[in-house]
This record gives sequence, structure tokens and C-alpha cells, in this order.
Amino acid sequence: MSTSGLETLREIFAQGGFGRGIGRTLGLLGTDVAFGKVTLQGHPTPDHYNPAGAVHGGYVATMLDGAIALAVYSTLAADTRYSTLDLKITYLRPLTESSGPVRAEATVIHSGRTVASAEARLLDKHDRLCAHATGTCIIAGPQAV
Repeated sequence: MSTSGLETLREIFAQGGFGRGIGRTLGLLGTDVAFGKVTLQGHPTPDHYNPAGAVHGGYVATMLDGAIALAVYSTLAADTRYSTLDLKITYLRPLTESSGPVRAEATVIHSGRTVASAEARLLDKHDRLCAHATGTCIIAGPQAV
């Protein structure tokens, strides 16, 4: 049984990703994790497009939010409850299927007792910055039994 979020994420990433939830739904893969750092990879498809013919901003937002939240989780005990409190995204270039694989790289910039903050960058297959974000997570303490 994992005692830290970092150990839990290492186990999940070693098994090839997410068994359920939004990570599985979007086909995201955790490719790297260290204390306070996470990288997620995705392969956008036309199924992720908006009516304008580019990847929907929600796909990008989910990747950035997921990377930020998991980077924060990597600094916590495995049974700690936490949730995104805010997320600020700047979109710089559109994504299409040919942009992938894309990756979201997140790093914790502050970790306190009740609040943690992180920043993330979304890069395309040519390492071009497509979007970046900052986010804050509220830390609520251990899971109730």
C-alpha cells in the first residue's frame, strides 16, 4: 500500500496510465513523475475538435489541470484529499491531430498546509509552447474513514 502520493503515481504510471476517470477517457498517459513534478502525454484526435476544426480548449484545460493536480498530489500523503481551487490558462496556439503527441509538464511552486500552487506548460510534438497555466489546489487533509 502506498504511503505517499508520489509512490501512488509511480505505481499508476508504471502500469501504463489511468484505470478509470478523465485520464482514461481522454487517453492520457503519465510519462514522468518526481516530487512536485508530473508530465502527462496525450494524443488529440478529431474526436477532440471544436466546431472550428481545432482541439477544444477543454481538452487542453483538462491536461493542464490534471498535470497541476497530480504534481501537487506527488507532494502529499496518499490519503490526502485535495481539489483544484482555481485554474488560469493562456492559450497560445491551436492544436490539431498533427500536433501530437502533446505533453503537459507541471511543477509545484508553493506547497503549504492548506494550499498548494503549481504551473504547467502544454507542448506539442515540436516542443512549441501551445498553452500555459497556473493553478491552486486546496488541501483538505486525510480521507475520512
